[in-house]
Amino acid sequence: MSRKQQHSKRQFDKAQHTISSQFSEDRQLRAMLRKHEGVRHLPYCDTVGKITIGVGRNLTDRGLAQDEITLLFENDIKLSTDILDSLFTNWHGFPISARHALISMAFNLGGPRLTKFKKMRAALENRDFLTAAEEAHASLWARQVPARAADVIKMFREAAEA
Repeated sequence: MSRKQQHSKRQFDKAQHTISSQFSEDRQLRAMLRKHEGVRHLPYCDTVGKITIGVGRNLTDRGLAQDEITLLFENDIKLSTDILDSLFTNWHGFPISARHALISMAFNLGGPRLTKFKKMRAALENRDFLTAAEEAHASLWARQVPARAADVIKMFREAAEA
């Protein structure tokens, strides 16, 4: 190996060692912070009354960055479609307005509460979008979130006309 190659190899090895040490330090740092802060999946009030989540994230003072909001939003859309996959065998074949209506409901209600819409779900399994609209309209949910429900009901009615 030439002197130049040896020098390059030493520099490469030194860089690799530095990178390896940084990763090791990062792992140690993260483990220590998790130990000190704890890991909480739901918001809680810390020892001074600040709303906190995750590994010591102070939501009261710091909030969320736009990229974090976007990540949460995209994850929640995915969760909503997973809920619909578990509840309906054919929802991907519905007209777009019905699919959007269902995603909005799953996003808002979550799986456990959406499962309680038994008559609406039965109507949707039969592609009876008008009955689905009527069932959504007759629900407590429609009285709790009237503007959202009006949009969803309109989308189901549009699907009936498609």
